[in-house]
Amino acid sequence: MEFGWKSDQQARYDKALDTARAAFPSPPGAEHGFYTRDDWLRLGEIGMLGACLPGEFGGQGLGALDTALVVEAVGRGCADTGLVFGAAAHTFACAVPIDRFGSDAVRRRLLPELAAGRLIAGNAMTEPEAGSDSSRLATIATPTDGGFLLNGTKSFVSNGPAADVYVAYATVNPAMGFLGVTGLVVDRDAPGLVVGRPYEKMGMHSCPAGSVTFEDCFVPGEQVLGSAGAGAAIFQHSMGWERACLFALYLGLLDRLLEQCVAHARERRQFGRRISEFQSVSNRIADMKLRLESARLLLYRACWSMDRGDPSVLEIALSKLAVSEGVLASAADAVRVFGGRGYLREDGIEAALRDAVPSTLFSGTSDIQRQLIVKEIGL
Repeated sequence: MEFGWKSDQQARYDKALDTARAAFPSPPGAEHGFYTRDDWLRLGEIGMLGACLPGEFGGQGLGALDTALVVEAVGRGCADTGLVFGAAAHTFACAVPIDRFGSDAVRRRLLPELAAGRLIAGNAMTEPEAGSDSSRLATIATPTDGGFLLNGTKSFVSNGPAADVYVAYATVNPAMGFLGVTGLVVDRDAPGLVVGRPYEKMGMHSCPAGSVTFEDCFVPGEQVLGSAGAGAAIFQHSMGWERACLFALYLGLLDRLLEQCVAHARERRQFGRRISEFQSVSNRIADMKLRLESARLLLYRACWSMDRGDPSVLEIALSKLAVSEGVLASAADAVRVFGGRGYLREDGIEAALRDAVPSTLFSGTSDIQRQLIVKEIGL
């Protein structure tokens, strides 16, 4: 069993970290609206958007673990967590299923643009009445000459208002449950596709999210992912990548929070002493470190399992649960360590807390992960 990084992994992490810090130097508390196309292109240059995509399409061809290390480095180096989240969702929920299940024509047309950051992708799965229960989608794909007609509304589409292309899931045969779900690639300019206004959200402010409505929206047959009825399996495949690799960005955030709390506890004085000398402060920071390293080990193990081709449902669920609950608890502790200053925007501590909250909700809630865990252990 080897716990150390190889020299090429360390070099790739260091390069991504340094490049992200240089490319996104804004202070943690800065609020500057939604990300820009230039931001997206810089992420493409860093290599995050194409980390796990084939080299022939401009990617790095990395496995899950090496991809997670890149995402972790960018999440640590870039204080704009919403931007990093949007990029990870673009990659794992959209580019990965296009690469693994798209037609040759779709892969050749889209993957180089997605890897370089010249296109933005949004995952259109969640609906007003179908979040965790993704087998009962109200969006319908009706077969027609040359393809399908889509009708329905998707909600909480991350990158939705900015996206150029969507990976959408719809029901072809309602009687078949999850076996009746089909994945499709839908271009933004497809007739009948209506993009809603961005939501006003608690956190992740720079990542626009909104609804997408399909009104007799025609999708050519060559843009079906896999085959009709394979959508649920394709979605679960992409969720494996998302629940493991996307959440590496929160390891980076945890590293950054820990560094800030240690520096603050050393410098801040109360009652004539550094606050690091008070156990109520130092114990919180110790708990933050424990959560970080525990989550890191579980996430790396999940990615290692994926790279081996093993069934990884249990490992991924444990990882996702540990990371999301850990970052939420540690962000709240960071606010306490900083005290009243943590409630202000200047240091970005309150932003980290707001950005941590949705980690327990998207990609399957914490309770969904618990149900997956107990099912895998035979309960």
